[in-house]
Amino acid sequence: MKATPQKWYNDRMKTATQHAIKDGTTAYRKSVKTPNTTVLKPGRNNKKLGWMITKTKWKGKRLFSLTLEERATCPPTCHHWEDCYGNNMPFAHRFGHGPELLKAIDDQLQTLTDKWPIGIVVRLHVLGDFWSVAYVQFWRDMLEKYPTLCLYGYTAHYLTPDIKSAIDTINGDRSMIRYSHNADYNPQNEGVRFAATEDYNGDTFDCPEQTDRIDSCASCGACFNERIDKTVRFLSH
Repeated sequence: MKATPQKWYNDRMKTATQHAIKDGTTAYRKSVKTPNTTVLKPGRNNKKLGWMITKTKWKGKRLFSLTLEERATCPPTCHHWEDCYGNNMPFAHRFGHGPELLKAIDDQLQTLTDKWPIGIVVRLHVLGDFWSVAYVQFWRDMLEKYPTLCLYGYTAHYLTPDIKSAIDTINGDRSMIRYSHNADYNPQNEGVRFAATEDYNGDTFDCPEQTDRIDSCASCGACFNERIDKTVRFLSH
């Protein structure tokens, strides 16, 4: 019996994903773009993210996002290495990592902070992660260069000592990077913020946007509210 177009596509993507898991890349290699001047995408184009921050000390800033290549920039210890939600994002524009990306980010930050004097917020790594200590240092330099810039995001580097130490140096009033973990380990570390999957049953609150209690990250702010030290728990997606 001839395979239906849907089954053919599903089988093809299953094979591509298996190769991606083995090779440490995205399954959608053609979606990885050469960095240009628009690597930071406005949140108004993303219903989940939203546009203008309405809560916390970052109120009034516009929200942008950066998407890298999953697995290629992630630690192999990530507990979503195989079932990364990037596996189901064929249309995402991922940007290749390296010097060209860093220049494009710096150039665009200059333009955006000139346009929005109150400042901007960058949601780091919709896909992907910090690929090196030097890359973390790059963001530390950007925070120093652009005093109205703020950052937030999530990382799987809790078990990577050198990169974790570097991330800890940028977390503060203008940067909130939460460490991802799951039910397999329950870190106890005061002053460190975490994010977790739905199988974790510690002291948590569920993502308000995912549970329809608020319409976007911009109108929530819980993940980058320095007064909230509970673990934010995300539903699988």
